[in-house]
Amino acid sequence: MAQFTVNTQRFDPYKNFKFRVKWDGRYVAGISKVSALKRTSEVVEHREGGDASTSRKSPGRVKYDAITLERGVTHDTEFEKWANKVWLQNAGLGSEVSLRDFRKDIILELYNEAGQLVIAYKIYRCWVSEYQAMPDLDANANAIAIQHIKLENEGWERDDSVTEPTEPSFTIPAT
Repeated sequence: MAQFTVNTQRFDPYKNFKFRVKWDGRYVAGISKVSALKRTSEVVEHREGGDASTSRKSPGRVKYDAITLERGVTHDTEFEKWANKVWLQNAGLGSEVSLRDFRKDIILELYNEAGQLVIAYKIYRCWVSEYQAMPDLDANANAIAIQHIKLENEGWERDDSVTEPTEPSFTIPAT
């Protein structure tokens, strides 16, 4: 088990607005929102025959919730290319799905306010189960056009090689 050192100078929790997502060895541009990493263990209840009033509980199957990535609509086609590996319309019989490489491992990185990498998660065997290329369009709205993909996955783990950085300290020059 990895040893974690504690930064005794930092009392504030990390903010949720500095992050990057990487797949195929490259950072994906423009991702503005990532849904939570959530794992649920089913509860298996059982009872011993001689104990009529008490149930026992044990962990059962583990389920990893899908992750949604959102970003503004641009000419970058990374979301669409990955979604097309799962199902490509009019590709011809037998070639609608790319069975060889429709799954990807991705990395989710969180940064502190100084831009230092503080936490990273490896998310395994992801594939696109939902792709929204364009949002509802509204001529009376004042908003960014957002596209999203929903990624099914088979688990995630924290990358223990990412350790807590020594945060910078700034001195204010005397006047």
